[in-house]
Amino acid sequence: MYAILWDPASVSIDRGAIFREACDSLMGLPVSWVWRGYGSAVFFELGRLELRNRRDGSPGNPRGEWTLSIEWSWRIEGKRRIWCGSWSDEDRWPRFFELLRGAHIVSADLVGRLPEIDVGLSNKLHVVSMMTAEGDPEWSLTNNVGTESFSLSVRAGRLCRDWNPA
Repeated sequence: MYAILWDPASVSIDRGAIFREACDSLMGLPVSWVWRGYGSAVFFELGRLELRNRRDGSPGNPRGEWTLSIEWSWRIEGKRRIWCGSWSDEDRWPRFFELLRGAHIVSADLVGRLPEIDVGLSNKLHVVSMMTAEGDPEWSLTNNVGTESFSLSVRAGRLCRDWNPA
């Protein structure tokens, strides 16, 4: 694996253009599966699903063409309010995750000086990362298709692309 870092202060590199180019293939993909990791970590599997097994052979969570993962500090926004988030009562999460399933990606943007991700859906909801602890925003967007898959994330306040050769 190797990484390319883009400095958001660099005049020669437009992080928005790089993000947009990488995410063009997200547009129109459905949110096919949503699952929880440890704590408040959440994973959104986008597009066609591939079934996977755990190391012990039992069924695991499927993997989409793309995966949006947010380690913590996320929220689901409507037009005028926050519907649910990582600090909401966990009993509420499944109902809102189900609202996301089947909705299609209509936008993906980077927001803030330290890049957070905002994914807009066809049902008018948005999934937004919003780190509240020290360090970097804790989200990644991974292309799981092909032999040269890659992930976008943030390190040292900069957008980073990690190549994950098969």
